[in-house]
Amino acid sequence: MAYSELVKDFKRIRDYLREFFVYGFKSRAEYDVKSVRGYDNERRRIESWLGDFMSFHRDTSGKNAFISVDSRAIPQNPLYKAFKAKTFTAIDVTLHFFVLDILAENEKLSLREILERIADDYISSLDISITLDESTLRKKLKEYENLGLVSSEKSGRQLLYRRTDDQIDLSGWKDAAAFFSEADPLGVIGSYLLDKFESPPDYFRFKHHYVLHAMESEILYGLLEAIGEKRRVELKVFTARRGKPSSHTVVPLKIYVSTQNARRYLSAYNYRFKTIIFYRLDSIKEAVLKEPEPEFEKYRDKAESIGQNLWGVAIPTRESVEHIEIDIRIEDDEEFILRRLEREKRAGKITPLGDQLYRFTAVVCCATEMLPWIRTFIGRISSLRCDNRYVEEIFFEDLRAMERIYGVNEDAVL
Repeated sequence: MAYSELVKDFKRIRDYLREFFVYGFKSRAEYDVKSVRGYDNERRRIESWLGDFMSFHRDTSGKNAFISVDSRAIPQNPLYKAFKAKTFTAIDVTLHFFVLDILAENEKLSLREILERIADDYISSLDISITLDESTLRKKLKEYENLGLVSSEKSGRQLLYRRTDDQIDLSGWKDAAAFFSEADPLGVIGSYLLDKFESPPDYFRFKHHYVLHAMESEILYGLLEAIGEKRRVELKVFTARRGKPSSHTVVPLKIYVSTQNARRYLSAYNYRFKTIIFYRLDSIKEAVLKEPEPEFEKYRDKAESIGQNLWGVAIPTRESVEHIEIDIRIEDDEEFILRRLEREKRAGKITPLGDQLYRFTAVVCCATEMLPWIRTFIGRISSLRCDNRYVEEIFFEDLRAMERIYGVNEDAVL
């Protein structure tokens, strides 16, 4: 098949972007030999959108491609281009202009009237040969109605269609749309709004800009729709351990976003395991909406109850929590440390003990998740206690490893 920049199915593009340009850095030789041509076509398609942001390096496995973006130099997420490269057929283009032109005068016309106009006013006077039936036109009008381009109303036994022209003045929303497009989890919507401007703003820059999460926009939208409508969802989830997608019937309840790496997670009730489970959005290949869930509120209350003791997204199999207590020494001129502790404590509490000591206490589902954060206070921690002895063992073993590498400073805090 000839190479084309346009795509029929974004799921395939999302998989290629993740596997080859984000996580895997695979070379052509490392891909499934039966799909080498497919790999070449997809690679060229992605490079046509992201050519200015592609880098390459060679190693023993061959030439590897990856995305390299300096967030200080780009006003808009380049991955949004992938959403705007949808394929279409000749009949799609033809009907698009015919239908919108026929309804341009704000007329209300039935399906048969629109079909007759196309045949009499367009096909007969143009040197084109197309076969158009009511079924094809009905599907196209239904598609446009879902997109908001056309509206319909019942008149007797038939539907009348009219064009819904955009009368919204977006000029006063230009800056808001530009910021939204880069800061919101569904920023791709803002990107489409910016396409309506001849010169969109280019002065927003972000120090920590996680552009790769744009690829999850379709999945995220579907999950938010399911949450809003309290519906079940059939997930197809890919894990490296299994090597293939697995199906999960769940009730989506809440979206969590990591404050450390902006990775996004779905909190959902899993019918098979009868408990709340977190799914990484970048591991979800597909989310198909199903029937409404009558007990949605019960599952959401359960998730909210668990959420009060979450530090990250780990939920233990047993119904228990772990208590952790850390004493941290903060000098009088180090108010910024105390402010950081207040800002990052989540469900924890901070109690002044006097003599420059502060006690941080928390009751969490999994204290092991806290270790990376706790390590950032090494040198200020005077004591650490936890119900989970494994947490204490790991922490103190880290200190002993540092001692073996760097030696001992007798003046340092724990």
